[in-house]
Amino acid sequence: MDITLAKTFLAIIETGSFKDAAERLFVTQSTVSLRVKSLEDILGRKLFDRSKSGTKLTPAGEQFQRHASALMRVWHHAQLDVALADVHTDHLSVGGQTSLWDGFLIPWIAWLRTAHGHLAVTAKMGASDVLMERLVEGTLDLAIVYRAHARPGLCIEHLFDEELVLVGSASEKLERPGINYVFVNWGPEFSADHAEAYPELSRSGLQLDLGAIAINYLLDTSASGYFPWRVAKPYIDEGRLQVARRAQRFVYPVYAAYPEERDERAYQPILEGLRTFAEKI
Repeated sequence: MDITLAKTFLAIIETGSFKDAAERLFVTQSTVSLRVKSLEDILGRKLFDRSKSGTKLTPAGEQFQRHASALMRVWHHAQLDVALADVHTDHLSVGGQTSLWDGFLIPWIAWLRTAHGHLAVTAKMGASDVLMERLVEGTLDLAIVYRAHARPGLCIEHLFDEELVLVGSASEKLERPGINYVFVNWGPEFSADHAEAYPELSRSGLQLDLGAIAINYLLDTSASGYFPWRVAKPYIDEGRLQVARRAQRFVYPVYAAYPEERDERAYQPILEGLRTFAEKI
């Protein structure tokens, strides 16, 4: 299928009309209509309902939207691979959950660039289900996530167990989340477990979706929040933060997921380096 058809389809959804999609794509409205007709002929289904009130997706259009987005991601991934080929002999696209970058994936990528200079690296952050979907569709080569679910065609390898602990400013009287508690979003797994453990904190006065950088708030303000042990430990050792030893801890196994069918020669040094950094944790 012509990738232009998928691009046009998504432009209509994003702008809300054929006319606005035409302006975005710098083509005429009749061209947009012809592209949609071609796409509907290929799929054998009507994708849009048009009326005076606007343009609306049909059930078939709603189903195709996810596939059209995947097609565009695969196309952009292919463009990037080809563009990098002039300088680098290989390209690794890696994704990881928010909590796993500081103190783990960032140092590992720094090592990759030093030890394997021929390798171009694209790093992405996201939720586990999104990253696993990208891995299945081929726009990621490696995903590091919590609680990976087995899928056909993928290898799932346990790396280490991540422990999230309640830490707070050195001046806090810290036994459990209190009035100065900050909810730091570590992904859907943590959010669900946190809601079950602390239903009374479902509406924290401050929520930070900032990853490890959120620890600076605890360093500058009298407050507490949950952080990975490996992120908080240096500040605890310095006496700048303290850990609530009786508060509930959340433990998540960390997995690497990658294709079963792969170039073993290219993947092996990458995975060995990842395992080495995991062992240090």
